[in-house]
Amino acid sequence: MRDYQRWHQAYDDPGSGLSWRLGKVQGFLRHALDRHHGSIRMVSVCAGDGRDLIGVLAERDDADRVSTALIELHPQIAQRARDTAAAAGLQRIEVRTVDAGNTDAYLGVVPADVVLLVGIFGNISDVDLKRTIDTAPQLCAPGATLLWSRGRDRDDRNDTIRAWFVETGFTELDYAARDSGSRPAVGAMRYDGKPQTLIKGRRLFTFSR
Repeated sequence: MRDYQRWHQAYDDPGSGLSWRLGKVQGFLRHALDRHHGSIRMVSVCAGDGRDLIGVLAERDDADRVSTALIELHPQIAQRARDTAAAAGLQRIEVRTVDAGNTDAYLGVVPADVVLLVGIFGNISDVDLKRTIDTAPQLCAPGATLLWSRGRDRDDRNDTIRAWFVETGFTELDYAARDSGSRPAVGAMRYDGKPQTLIKGRRLFTFSR
């Protein structure tokens, strides 16, 4: 497995693919928060240090209407998310140091109005990727916004991923890609299907790198 603490340092380079991805995710997230009215429940899967969500919420006057769960297994990175949220004065952020690859990690925090599947799809098998997309409706309230990402430096599976989401009841709202470096891409989907109950104890994915 890669050293994820060191890997996060690429965010410090404004020209990196991670920095580009962060900017796109935050832009899509701002649109999602503007689109959803009233109280919002938000979940970030394999959230890292939560800089995408925390950065956006810290700049908003209406952040107190958003209840957020960050799911991150790495204890040091998860603690960094807690510290950053506390420093920003965001009191409605829960960081769960649990395995996001198991559906039990989401008990009590789904269905959500905004779901982030960022930084996952390039690190798991195609079988796990399809299973995660098929299970995504269980994480989403009807009308929810779901953000996802995948780099295309090794192969480009993203048109297939986009089609899988549509087959599962999602409508694409936006898609952005960068054709340099790791060739990152970010998609925004809306869940237009019916409510689904979360099935406990199911394995979604396991990181392969």
